[in-house]
Order: sequence, then structure tokens, then C-alpha cells
Amino acid sequence: MRHVLHDPALPRSGPLAGRSRAWSGVGWTVLAALVLSGAGGDVGQAPPARVRVIAFGGVSTVPLLVAQAQGLFARHGVDVTVEFTPNSTVLREGLAAGKYDIAHAAVDNAIAMVETAGADVVVVMGHDDSMNELFVQPAIASVDALRGQTVIVDAPNTAYALQARKILFDRGLESERDYTLTTVGGTPQRLKAMLENRTFAASMLNPPFSLQARRAGLKSLGSAAQLIGPYQGPGAFVLRAWGRDHRDTLVRYIAAYIEALRWFLAPANRTDAIAFLTTALKLTPEVAGQAYAQACASPGGLFPDAALSIAGLKNVLALRAEIEHQWNGTPPSPERYYDLSYREAALASLADTAR
Repeated sequence: MRHVLHDPALPRSGPLAGRSRAWSGVGWTVLAALVLSGAGGDVGQAPPARVRVIAFGGVSTVPLLVAQAQGLFARHGVDVTVEFTPNSTVLREGLAAGKYDIAHAAVDNAIAMVETAGADVVVVMGHDDSMNELFVQPAIASVDALRGQTVIVDAPNTAYALQARKILFDRGLESERDYTLTTVGGTPQRLKAMLENRTFAASMLNPPFSLQARRAGLKSLGSAAQLIGPYQGPGAFVLRAWGRDHRDTLVRYIAAYIEALRWFLAPANRTDAIAFLTTALKLTPEVAGQAYAQACASPGGLFPDAALSIAGLKNVLALRAEIEHQWNGTPPSPERYYDLSYREAALASLADTAR
């Protein structure tokens, strides 16, 4: 099993420091030592199926690291390599080109690929509601005070940028008319930019970066869930043809992911899970504990068994219709963008194993 975690754009310090280098076997041994449940046996003699994954780093995708460290992917017969992306453009273009098989990111990226790039992409599981908060510089007292300011985003027309634009739009502020929208990159890059350049007034941030932002003196004006309602944030998506042609591989991959997620969220594993977060994301124990508490919160944390929020997905489409003026302002049915049969089969396989 290969353990490649590569992102040349990530910072040299902070929660994802060092991810520009492939993790050594020793590094994974250290992480695995933190996980006390063990990996179990084999799935048979067939060689594992190779799966190339691209993802955003952070709490939302920690189950990927857990599954690697525990050997769960290998146990389910998949040989997984993971690369962490610097931004959504690299992720979307890489998936569309077939460089990667599975992407973990805000599912609005999948919708954008379908609607603006003509890629036949389908969402196969969810992660959480984004756990995003609108963070601002200390002198900003309200959303209204962002008039004339600069808001930084990953890409201006997808996902969390649409969250920010909706929050401001509801208060009468439109991008490029009332404030400037500037592309910076993924969440760690945006946090770094806000701390280094105080003219960057606001951005959407999620854990652990939101926790680090608060400790550094930045201020939250509220969570996305509070400000715009239910939202399907990150999830996993694939090219529909790849999923169809590699159904068994995808089912086994999702089963391993869900098994890792269950371990991570189990109250009995709290101490080990926080220790894992501390090491895997290079956090202080205090921040790791806060990140874990947020990940386990209900509602607001990681969705059990990687469920997909249909209400949240409807809101994703509604934001795109309203803010990007797609579909003549009337969002389509969400069913065209997801296929949960892979997740259902993965759950069934886990239930059979447990018997």
C-alpha cells in the first residue's frame, strides 16, 4: 500500500506542515501505534485494486488518514494513494482528466464540473455540512462592515465562495459592486493570507484552521449553518463511468472509509483519536481536542457513516441558482448529482462482516 501525501503549495509550518514530502513507513508506523483497535485480516489472495485519491486536508478528511494508518484500505483490498490539493482547480481538472479516481472536496465542485465543464461526475458519499464559519479581521464588527473590503476565496464561483457571497448578498452586498472577491487558494492558504495581510478582511474557514484563526485573534461572525441554513459541504465524487466500471473497488473503498470514520467518532476512542489528530495534522493537544469535539458535534460535525444530506444538497443547488443565476434561477432536482448505491452496498458489506 502506497502512502503518498503530496501538496507543494501547503505551508512549511502549521497543521499541514511537511505534507510536501511523501510520508515514510516510519511515519505511518508512528500514526498506526496511536490506533489501538488493529487492522484485522485479509480480504483474500487477489491483488489490491489501485485507487488514486485527491482531497483537501483538514478534519473533514481525517478518516482517510485513519484508514491508511490502520491498514483498513488494505484489509478491504484497495491500494490507496492520497494527494492533498492546493486548490479546487487542481482537484477538478485532475479528476476530469483521469489523473485521480476519487475526489474529496465540497460537493458543489462536482456540480460545477457537471454544469460548467461538461464532466459526468457523481457524488457517492457525504462528509459534513462544511463546519465553516465566516471569519473576519478583529476590527470588522459585522457583515455590513465588509462593504468596500476584500473577501478571499478558493475559487469565486464554487462551494464556500458561494456561501460567503450568499451571506453578504442577504445583507445587500454584491461581489465586485460592494466588495472585492480575491482568489487565494485552499483553507490553509486563506488562513495564512489573512494573518499576513490585514487587508484581506474575511473568508470562510473550517477546522482546524478556524480554531487556529480564533486563537490568532481573528473573529467569527457565525457558522454557515446559522447564516444560510443546511448545507452539504465536502463529500466524495467520481467520474460516473469510472464508478460504473470499478463498482466493486469503489464499494470496498467506501467501506474502509466508513469503518475508519466509525472508529474516529466512537466515544471510546476519544483519547486515541485526539492523539491521532495531534500527530496527523500537527496540532497542539488543545486545538486537537477542540477539533475533535467539533467533528463529533451533532448536528454540525462529521455525518455518521458518511451520509449525504439531501436537504443540504438542495441548498447547495439553491445557492448556485441564486448567486450564479444558473438554471434560470430554478435549481434542478438533486437526484441527478448523486448515486448512493455504492455507499449502501458498502454498509451492507460491513453489516455482513459484523455478523
